Order: sequence, then structure tokens, then C-alpha cells
Amino acid sequence: MLFEIMLRTFVMYFYVLLILRLTGKREIGQLSPFDFVVAIIVAELAARPLEDPNMPLWYGLVPIGLLGLLEVVLSWLTLKSRGLRLFLYGHPQTIIKNGKLLRSEMKKSRYNLDDIMCQLREHGVANIQDVEMGVLECSGKMSIILKSQKRPITPEDLGLRTKYEGLPTILIMDGEIARENLRLIDLDEEWLLQRLREKGLTVDEVLIATISTDGRLFINEKDDGKNNRDK
Repeated sequence: MLFEIMLRTFVMYFYVLLILRLTGKREIGQLSPFDFVVAIIVAELAARPLEDPNMPLWYGLVPIGLLGLLEVVLSWLTLKSRGLRLFLYGHPQTIIKNGKLLRSEMKKSRYNLDDIMCQLREHGVANIQDVEMGVLECSGKMSIILKSQKRPITPEDLGLRTKYEGLPTILIMDGEIARENLRLIDLDEEWLLQRLREKGLTVDEVLIATISTDGRLFINEKDDGKNNRDK
């Protein structure tokens, strides 16, 4: 009996994980009402065969698979149909415009002042007057666009030219060499090993190593007692 329960748990866990992976990469906070309802039903269906050992496992597997298929099909259809997309996911609402709250939109979305002030604080905004546009997204999060005179100064505002930065390339992660990344930037494994030998390190001792677009190599060792090396 114990083995059967363990086996059911493992099968259901990896099956649900597979279904969720196939349905997309949206975070929990980005789920639409439709996605949220599907997630709740999947959780209930997955729990039933685990609670009742006498219930066949496929009582949970088949409905979950059908829901996953429905989610994938509807997600594909929403790419083609804006009307269906609006029906399932809703549309963004402007809550703040030119530093003033739009009470009518607040009523439609049932978004109160405490919700708005919380969202403003999360964006580091103290005054509603500083906001040019506050848009309530379909996920329930608010996008804040500050007035031009309240935005941080950028190099473009000062007429300064900046160099391309890009993202650093990971060369080693958890003691394993990312060979594909080395090939993408026209470097080889021998070059990397030589750089490690110069610092008295082996690949197994490295937690992560990256190289920036300007050629700077950063190495973070697994041993927290040692200093990170950036050169």
C-alpha cells in the first residue's frame, strides 16, 4: 500500500509538472482568470487519486490531460483572435491619468485606494501626482509611467553616447563548462582552463563563471570563504 501511494504521488507530480510546462511559462502573478481556474481544477483532480487509493489513477490523468490540451488550444486561438483574447483575459484599464485617479475605472475593476497605494509603493512612487499613466494590467498588477520631469535622468537626456553592454555569457555553472556558450563567442575550452589555472582553480571549484561583452572574466568560487575574482 505504501509503495502504491508513493508511486501514485511520483506519477501525478511529474505528470502535472509536464502539463504545466506544456501550457506555457506565465508566472502565477500573470495568470488570467481562465488560467487560474484551470490551475485550481488541475490541483483538485490531481489530489483525488492520491486521497483515495481505490480510485484508478487515470481518473485524474485523463481530465488533467484534457484541461492541458484545452489550455494549449485556447492559447493558440487567442494568438489569432483578439476578441477571444479579450473575452478570456480581459483588457488593461487606465486607473491613473495625468496625476489623477479615475474613479469610474476603479469601480469597474473593483480596485480600491489601498490597492493603488500599495502598487505605487512597490514601484517606489510616493505621490499620485508624479504618475503620468497608471495602467491596471490583466494580471492585476499596475504598470506605472512617471511624468517626464519625474523620471530618472538617462545618458540620452544628457546627450551622452554609451557603448553596447549586452548580457554576460555563462561559461561555467555549478562546476560544469557551458561548451555551447564557448562556441557562440568563438572561445575554446583550453582557453578557459588556462584562465582557471592562472588563478589556481579547477572547473569543479567554480560555482559560476561569466564573461562580459568587453572581455572581462568573472569567477565566483563554490567556497564562500574565498573572494570572487573579476578580471
